[in-house]
Amino acid sequence: MNQLLIGLSIFFVILACILTAAEAALVRVSRVSIEQLKRDGNRKADALLEILDQRARYVNALLFAHLTLATISVVFVTKVCLNLIADDTVALATAAFVMVVVGYVILGVAPETLGRQRADKISLATVRLTRLVTIFLAPLTKLFILVGNAITPGKGYREGPFSTQAELRELVDLAGADSLIEDEERAMIHSVFELGDTIAREVMVPRTEMVWIEKHKTLRQAMSLGLRSGYSRIPVVGDGIDDIVGVIYIKDIAKRVFEHSEAQTTEHVEELMRPAYMVPDSRLVDELLRDMQTARKHLAVLVDEYGGTAGLVTIEDVLEEIVGDISDEYDVLGPEIAELPNGEFRVSSRLHIDDFAELISQELEDDGVDTVSGLMGKRLGIVPIPGAQVKIGEWTLTAESVAGRRHRIDSVLVTRENSAEEELQGTND
Repeated sequence: MNQLLIGLSIFFVILACILTAAEAALVRVSRVSIEQLKRDGNRKADALLEILDQRARYVNALLFAHLTLATISVVFVTKVCLNLIADDTVALATAAFVMVVVGYVILGVAPETLGRQRADKISLATVRLTRLVTIFLAPLTKLFILVGNAITPGKGYREGPFSTQAELRELVDLAGADSLIEDEERAMIHSVFELGDTIAREVMVPRTEMVWIEKHKTLRQAMSLGLRSGYSRIPVVGDGIDDIVGVIYIKDIAKRVFEHSEAQTTEHVEELMRPAYMVPDSRLVDELLRDMQTARKHLAVLVDEYGGTAGLVTIEDVLEEIVGDISDEYDVLGPEIAELPNGEFRVSSRLHIDDFAELISQELEDDGVDTVSGLMGKRLGIVPIPGAQVKIGEWTLTAESVAGRRHRIDSVLVTRENSAEEELQGTND
């Protein structure tokens, strides 16, 4: 008997998991994308479009089905625990623990994530199951919705309260298909929807790319770092990168030095820094944006679960999630490799390390990096800024210009130590 109940429970959990994924996918799927699949000859697209015409009806049926199966599984597991464990209290606690874990992970997180990530494929794959479930359960769901509306204050919802952003997303897609809005505008609106599902660590500047300054440095040194790096706000550290004690604003330094010129060498960063705005790196981006607006902070330091510094986020980082990459008027797209006189080269900081090794005819050790910029950062131990130099054999790499809103190194000058001597010798000859 126990084996039968366990087998049925596993079967119902698996079926409920499939129904949950189908529900999440049906909520997420876009009519425009399915119509495109129809034009491409997908046979199931027609059936799915019919379902999307009454999306709320099918979503309600799927929700009712997987809740029913989950509830039955709870009953069966509880019965098995009572049969196997003499102490009823322990048996009930065990059953509750098992089903809470199963319900949250197997019936919640996993299928919901899968349904959102692969909405088109899962919706098409479960078309027949969705229609079958709805045929049998639609009358019950409609009845229960009527009962729920009757006992709930207010007018209630005729189709139930379970539909989400799907309708609004669909309206946006339809407006784009009818050329009422541009593709860029449609993508921007969808990006706004995505903010609610994005966490801060996905948009942050990681700690390995942060530019920071020690609290004991002088105002002159901080101003120099700000001018060379291009940043107007720089985190201040105490004992190390995991000890963020504040943020220094270049405009505060400029004002102080303008009023008291001697302060640039006599005063230190810790005397002028402002408090750092610290938030967990698991914070949802839309909530973080509202918090930063309320606190009037443009920069937030993200802290991981162990209390260390994970990275930082600015309001511009969040805006880039909506409008795309933000570049400035100084950004110029140049060639990856430009040959200069005297055997020198100017290369892009994003040049792959294998191509760079071939350029200088040298074997480079595997530093766990892929680009020239990463190679310099690995050798220096800090983020390279204009003027930073690294020696590799007879070659010297000098960081030059910066590009983009994050002011990352854009080009690197590659010179050979004996190039000047060769030029002088050639002149004498």
